[in-house]
Amino acid sequence: MSELISGTQGGTHVAGAALTTTYAREASPSLLVNEVDRRVTRIRPMSTPLDQISRMVGARSAKSMVVEYYAVDTKSGVVVMDSLQDVDKEVYDNRRVYLLTLSEGSLAPTDTLFVAGIRGSAPATGDDTVVSLMLYVIKQVTAQTYHVVAVNGTEQDGTMGISPRPGRGTKLVRMGRGAAELDVQTPQFEALPRKQQNFCQIFKAQLEQSAVMRLSAKEVGWQFSDQEEVAIMDMRLGMEKSYLFGVGARITNPLQGDEVMLTTGIWHQTSNTVNLPIHRLTEKDVIAMMRKAFTGESAGSGRKVLIAGSGLIEALNCLEYTRMVTSGDVVTHWGIDFSELRSKFGTLCVVHSEVFDQCGRENDGMIIDPDYITKYSFIPFKVEHLDLKKSGVRNTDALVVTEASCLVLRHPMAHLRVVGGVTEDDEAEDE
Repeated sequence: MSELISGTQGGTHVAGAALTTTYAREASPSLLVNEVDRRVTRIRPMSTPLDQISRMVGARSAKSMVVEYYAVDTKSGVVVMDSLQDVDKEVYDNRRVYLLTLSEGSLAPTDTLFVAGIRGSAPATGDDTVVSLMLYVIKQVTAQTYHVVAVNGTEQDGTMGISPRPGRGTKLVRMGRGAAELDVQTPQFEALPRKQQNFCQIFKAQLEQSAVMRLSAKEVGWQFSDQEEVAIMDMRLGMEKSYLFGVGARITNPLQGDEVMLTTGIWHQTSNTVNLPIHRLTEKDVIAMMRKAFTGESAGSGRKVLIAGSGLIEALNCLEYTRMVTSGDVVTHWGIDFSELRSKFGTLCVVHSEVFDQCGRENDGMIIDPDYITKYSFIPFKVEHLDLKKSGVRNTDALVVTEASCLVLRHPMAHLRVVGGVTEDDEAEDE
């Protein structure tokens, strides 16, 4: 009689029987799944780059078909001012107090603010260097209003004031907090990322033939026949399209009455978008795109992936690159051959996606950060053998390939939709 016993170092052993896939699944559930995923990724990886990357990076196990996750977020480093008003001539530490109203963002007492575009007084060093105005937040009045003083304002009637005053829409850059000597605590700050959800979609492919190797006990040594490869490739292409452009929904099949869950593609999971004049694309446009992809709210990895349609790839290939943006050699990551675009902002690994062409987005693309994309699997990729002869359906055996999974963007702003087309400036030039 066989059983699973524990080893001295936390491992598991089979006693009294040969090692089979049944015992392997029970003792190490991810062993066979990972091996199958590795074999799946060998089938035309260039055709399904998104699915390929997600498999190579690894998937998380989902306990439900409805995946709930938290998108990574950070407090904004820039807030936008609405108005700045006097506070009844109130003075604090020889500095006039002002009421600051914000149209965007949030602050806290002890924050210091760099006021872009407004000049302040320079330190008493005899240096004539232009110095920007800096504010200090004293107190929060309401959710969007604060009492502030000028750190390096101008003298007005013996007190330090602000002249000229910043107007509506001025950007205020949050700098380091300034605590007093006896301060022990500081205003609390807790990051509460937004909770989101996606649906795991059940993807299937079925293959029938008169003589099929029974695979249920041999998944690790799985060998693809030509017919199996075609079926798997078609399934992966469908998954690639759903992962990119799918619209999430829960619908009911009217014929069977069963619920069907459809996954939301990553194209719809971010609002971060850049428009490219693809028909008049210049190196400056590419630099601007890379700046948006690697800086500010989009900051993440220094190397990202651009998956693009043939129109956008053609436009990028037609550019004459200089030392500011260089087109590097072909490199291989995750089993995919990429062309590299390098700039001072970061490096883009570029690959053509036939899915963009098929979905009518040949001029578009998407820049993804592989470090902030996660795949959830409720049912890992698996193959089941159906004996249709015994069930009286057909005189054939069948293989059914199944996976229930979805992709989510954990830091949505680290990814960028690239929309190519004719801009308003292009249309004006044509006229």
